[in-house]
Amino acid sequence: MKKTRTETNQTIQRVIEISRQQFTEKGYANVALEEIVNEAQLTRGVIYHHFSNKKGLFLAVFEEVQKDIGKQIEIEAMKSDDLWEQLLNGCRAFLVSASETQNQRILLIDGPAVLGWDTFRKMDQEYAMNSLKEHLQLLLEEGIISPVSSIDALTHCLSGAMNEAALWIAESSNRPKTIQESMDTLQTLLNGYRM
Repeated sequence: MKKTRTETNQTIQRVIEISRQQFTEKGYANVALEEIVNEAQLTRGVIYHHFSNKKGLFLAVFEEVQKDIGKQIEIEAMKSDDLWEQLLNGCRAFLVSASETQNQRILLIDGPAVLGWDTFRKMDQEYAMNSLKEHLQLLLEEGIISPVSSIDALTHCLSGAMNEAALWIAESSNRPKTIQESMDTLQTLLNGYRM
């Protein structure tokens, strides 16, 4: 019997949720596709049909994590009407979300290793850096930050700093303290551009 589009989408979402939990708990290298197939009560053929292979499945999970973090950043940023505060709120939201247990391994550790730097950077740009760049451009146009030689350079430098800070936070035994220290540092850096 042929499945409806809704049923197919529900199956895909269920597989992604199961896979996300497995990849979070065990890491990509330690998850057998057979475990996911068994837990989802599906056949390997269904997984291959929708995701091609384990790496394709991981890519779908990685994209889901990126979307979730992006939503959290937007929610936190919009808690203020002030464009500068939105930037700071968004930076904090990224550090908090990216370093959470359910995200850190997939996003920061396995993501670059499994997908390769080119795919990782493309996904990072699509789900995080483009929004950051747009906001920095808006700050520039509104005269909130001083003219810079390149918004692209500023975006890449901030993004790289936040990715590295999120890794450091994830390894910390005192996440709240490390998040605050990272935000204090980021804010000091950003204040250098503020008009």
